[in-house]
Amino acid sequence: MKAKDIGYDVKPPEKSCDDPKCPFHGKLPIRGKILKGIVVSDRMDRSVVVRIDYIHYVTKYERYEKRKSRISAHNPECIDAKKGDRVTIAECRPLSKTKAFVVIEKN
Repeated sequence: MKAKDIGYDVKPPEKSCDDPKCPFHGKLPIRGKILKGIVVSDRMDRSVVVRIDYIHYVTKYERYEKRKSRISAHNPECIDAKKGDRVTIAECRPLSKTKAFVVIEKN
């Protein structure tokens, strides 16, 4: 099955899948934020935890500090991100209690 255009400038995956929650081969629309991070856990079934590093400005001290957040994301079979991979995730509708993002590209 040919991957459909999801409306963002990312390379479609080489493999195909029959996952209904895949933005390329299923019916999952994506919208909102696009984030880049590193996969820190891939132990769940079809899910990964992505660490996002960012810099936050502290007004009181007029300095920057490093911060990080961990976001659960759906990992379609066609992308199959593993621990240590740099990935791009996109916001979508809530897929479960903690998942509202989906992996759209391995960098």
